[in-house]
Amino acid sequence: MKLATIRLGEATRAVRAEQDVLVDLGYADLGRLFAEDDWRTKAGIPAGEAATYPAADADFAPVVPAPSKVVCVGHNYTNHIKEMGRDLPSHPTLFPKFADTLCGAHDPVEKPAETAALDWEVELVVVIGRQVRRASGAEAEAAIAGFTVMNDVSVRDWQFRTVEWTQGKIWDSSTPVGPYVVTPDELPGGTRPTLEVKTVLDGVVMQQDNTGTLLFDPVALVEYISTIITLRPGDLIATGTPAGVGHARDPKVYLVGGETVETSVEGIGSCVNVIVKV
Repeated sequence: MKLATIRLGEATRAVRAEQDVLVDLGYADLGRLFAEDDWRTKAGIPAGEAATYPAADADFAPVVPAPSKVVCVGHNYTNHIKEMGRDLPSHPTLFPKFADTLCGAHDPVEKPAETAALDWEVELVVVIGRQVRRASGAEAEAAIAGFTVMNDVSVRDWQFRTVEWTQGKIWDSSTPVGPYVVTPDELPGGTRPTLEVKTVLDGVVMQQDNTGTLLFDPVALVEYISTIITLRPGDLIATGTPAGVGHARDPKVYLVGGETVETSVEGIGSCVNVIVKV
């Protein structure tokens, strides 16, 4: 299934993509749908039994507008670790984001006036569909509702003010996520998908890799993070970015305003965002 949360005026609706229409699933957003034990059944409502909306006109909200947590993983692709001059980690490197950090897949992204070092990071994101704690094996796999796309837009000069990165990762409405959540059964590799990830900046490919090269795969991340804290339906795990970020280039390349950034994951979709200078 291919699922999304769309905006309808001041409200939002959880929907399923069916060819050129979006089928209303009866919930305000995917977070509320995933909180139901039988969410897969409810997401399968026949198109003839629900309201539908034209897919071409969709205004995408973040797939889960208010997750209880967003956990991000740094240094998870070998090539990116090398370009940043780091050693391969023995454990996942984690940092948080918050609901206020998220925006829709096609929303404009403001370049904060306080930075001269705004950067892009395409990421595959795990979407949790079942509450788990200390999950392992099949339980961790079953907790994965599906996958989506994130551009982990990073404020590098603030990120590297200290050894802890959070202040460069949580700027308001800076992180597009969406447009769709695709269930594992529709992706090659299932809960350990092998998908091309790519960033295109004004028509130029800046990042390109495959999720099959992740050091810590989605199932391993669910196991690791759920050991630390309860994962709840609608929670997001961003799995890291590959080589090609602007900060690691020589000379460095940063977003200044006016650019169009497309971050995509094969089989899921693209976040396409215009950078707006304020």
